[in-house]
Amino acid sequence: MKFSFKRLVNGLSKTKDEVFGKIRLVIGMHQKIDEDFLDEVEEILIKSDVGVSTTQKIIDGLIEANKEEKPQGEEEILALLKREIGKIFSDNGSTPQSFFEISKKPYVIMIVGVNGTGKTTTIGKLAKYFHDQGKNVLLAACDTFRAAAVEQLEIWAQRSQSEIVKSAPGGDSAAVAFDAMQAAVKRGSDVVIIDTAGRLHTKLNLLEELKKIKRVVNKVHPGAPHETLLVIDATTGQNGMRQVKVFDEALELTGLVLTKLDGTAKGGIVVAIADQFDVPVKLVGLGEQMDDLDEFSKKDFVEALFQ
Repeated sequence: MKFSFKRLVNGLSKTKDEVFGKIRLVIGMHQKIDEDFLDEVEEILIKSDVGVSTTQKIIDGLIEANKEEKPQGEEEILALLKREIGKIFSDNGSTPQSFFEISKKPYVIMIVGVNGTGKTTTIGKLAKYFHDQGKNVLLAACDTFRAAAVEQLEIWAQRSQSEIVKSAPGGDSAAVAFDAMQAAVKRGSDVVIIDTAGRLHTKLNLLEELKKIKRVVNKVHPGAPHETLLVIDATTGQNGMRQVKVFDEALELTGLVLTKLDGTAKGGIVVAIADQFDVPVKLVGLGEQMDDLDEFSKKDFVEALFQ
């Protein structure tokens, strides 16, 4: 599963227009890298949620490169800016194999994140994709805090033709995870996707609950979960950075899912995350349809920003 490049470009249109469209205008006005140019680019990048420290790294890179190369005109300056942003991604964690090439059975994916980020929808899209690849999928309804969460997951289970393990509202989430893992092993499930509660990420009891789920899953199936993914709503901007920090410290995240990237002009958050964390963005959502979730390509993302 891979977005066409054109689809990625279209999905990033708000970020491209609001950020890199403005940068093109700045380049057109200056035609060279000088102090005024750098000040204006810095302001644009910070407003796009690239963040202060990451923006400074890009600006410093432009200053150093300008001393050696002295680029002139739009194409040369854009190429230099593209190169500096690409450097940030080159230092970030890599995903050498496809996310969807599962290597173990059952392959366990734990999904975490605050309410409203698109966790349940992401789970549904993943389940549908794996089912379409001929995999037997089991969903674990471990968000027992909200009755609506279980109901929503049941709907996605039906749509994706997946099995589901659940409990009564208010039940013990770790117990649901335990039952789900035992069922998956017994039934020979290929993929288990675990939904979790998403109350405020500052709530310590929630984080302890999530840690317990991980421990239980690993006890039943050593090595699991194989992926612990944090779902972030791209429109939340810098608040998403705080979420990465808190969840990663508690759970040792293996990757991020960035949803609603098509609905924001602040796609610079992807650059900030790549710079500040060793947790790679693995999946991105560019819409509401079942196939609007795909693997993240650092190279394609940077290229798309400059189209």
